[in-house]
Amino acid sequence: MRGHIVKRKRPLKTKPRYTDNWSIVIELGYDPLAKKRRQQWFSFRGTKKEAERRLTELLHELDNGTFVQPDKTTLGEYLSQWMKDHEQNLAPRSFERYQSVVKKDIAPVLGNITLAQLRPEHLQRYYTSQLEKDRSPATVRYSHSVIHVALKEAVKLGILSRNVADAVDPPRVKNKEMSTWEEDDINHFLEVIRDSAYYELFYTALYTGMRRSELLGLRWGDVDKEFFQISVRRGLHQLEDGSYVFTEPKSAKSRRTIALTPSNASVLREYREKQKQQCTMLGKQFTDDDLVFCHFDGKPLRPNSVTRAWQTLAGKAGLKVIRLHDARHSHASLMLKQRIHPKVVQERLGHSSIQITLDRYSHVAEGLQEAAAARFDEGLQVNKSGALAFR
Repeated sequence: MRGHIVKRKRPLKTKPRYTDNWSIVIELGYDPLAKKRRQQWFSFRGTKKEAERRLTELLHELDNGTFVQPDKTTLGEYLSQWMKDHEQNLAPRSFERYQSVVKKDIAPVLGNITLAQLRPEHLQRYYTSQLEKDRSPATVRYSHSVIHVALKEAVKLGILSRNVADAVDPPRVKNKEMSTWEEDDINHFLEVIRDSAYYELFYTALYTGMRRSELLGLRWGDVDKEFFQISVRRGLHQLEDGSYVFTEPKSAKSRRTIALTPSNASVLREYREKQKQQCTMLGKQFTDDDLVFCHFDGKPLRPNSVTRAWQTLAGKAGLKVIRLHDARHSHASLMLKQRIHPKVVQERLGHSSIQITLDRYSHVAEGLQEAAAARFDEGLQVNKSGALAFR
């Protein structure tokens, strides 16, 4: 016999349950050193049929050489060690997010379950309970992503034979409705905030489609001396302890060069002169390593303060208040409406592929198709005989 199941006795004075406790026993062969048979016992809760099915799975793993003898390491212990091992490979902000979701969400609920006993139903119940606590689907799905990538590493290292997160369906996340401004909105907004300390920053955001982190990490050395283009080389983030970190672009496509419009170049040229004068007044030398958008003393702007300023100024202008990130969407949408090739838009935004650009701005692409069809029709003319000919 290669394996069998044993029903455990239910303790006295316990209420009847719909499931039973079982021990699944796997025969691992004879150990000549210990002079005895080697066995591996597993605890299982469920019906007899489910226990037999699990026994079959384990025997199949044993035959395929994928069987892993479990230890008593809990999911919480494993995730803690996994975080330490991968801290150097993660961006500081990403590490903070991973650490937060493990400590605050995953570990309190699933942390005491051993890796060997972790089952898909544990994860599914966890996701359901989190949603019942009014956690957003996006937050719960992020927890799933962390668990999945951590368990994938456990399988790779031979700690687990399979990734149970593969058998679970995380909650679906609805795409946030994109909200953008039209040309008149942008012109009105920039006119209202002309005297604001954030004028040049928000002007550049709307005219380049750069991310907030990219704008706040921009140095004067990243703007060519004639102000014809910007090189995106890094981003600025603020950690939970209040410190600032500069990070590399998240992908090769994010490291890019963005051509400036003449008006944006003019705005930045005047802004540079203003900063030079401030440095002279403070007795500070102006260098190419200075941040473009910063406090008067050269210190970084706090990202959340920039976002709040955007919302306040948008309300002051009497416009529909959109997110600062929607300035990026507004830039892309207007370029596509102006019949600029999607490939150019993709390069300006730093999307990893043109498909992402087309999918994200499909609502604009529909209008482009209609316009393309009309232009194609204009490119051909029907002569009186009904034959088609190029103009």
